[in-house]
Amino acid sequence: MTDPSPPGPGDNGQPPSNPLDQTPIEAYQPPPDPTFTQPTFTQPTFTQPTFTQPTFTQPAFTPPGYPPPPYQPPNQAYAAPAYQYAPGDPYGYPQYQTPYRPMEGLAIASMVVSLVGVVTMCLYGFGGLVGVVGAILGHVARRRIQRTGANGGGMALTGIIVGWIAAAIGTLIGIGLVLAIISDVGNSNVN
Repeated sequence: MTDPSPPGPGDNGQPPSNPLDQTPIEAYQPPPDPTFTQPTFTQPTFTQPTFTQPTFTQPAFTPPGYPPPPYQPPNQAYAAPAYQYAPGDPYGYPQYQTPYRPMEGLAIASMVVSLVGVVTMCLYGFGGLVGVVGAILGHVARRRIQRTGANGGGMALTGIIVGWIAAAIGTLIGIGLVLAIISDVGNSNVN
């Protein structure tokens, strides 16, 4: 079968071609645009982060049981604290007290001897003589305490009081014994 249409121009047995399409599609390049710039790719630069070590300030050490030191404002001179007088002194004079005052030995002896005198009262009033010795030791101890400032004033006073009470009771017991002996001797002569 033959084609009834007459052969036209460019009919050489190939499909008709488009006059605008002279090059294949793969090779087509658009005309350059004068305002268009090709983007450039720049490699990003990596910067290593820097680490700074934090600085810590150590707070001042305060021992347990003590209050923290008082706040001292900066740029001010230190003011010395006012002198504190001892409490209880009506005239405001400072009271100087030695940190250690020894105990007066005679004050202890006075109190012990006077108490022994009370215990030995049952031996026919013999405790009265021991009480006198305790009272005398107490008086000597009080004079020494006033002179030296030693401790033991209360013990010396206790020795004096208990010693004289024991001496008085011992004297009464002794007088009672003498009267009992006299009355017994008088009653025995009558027979």
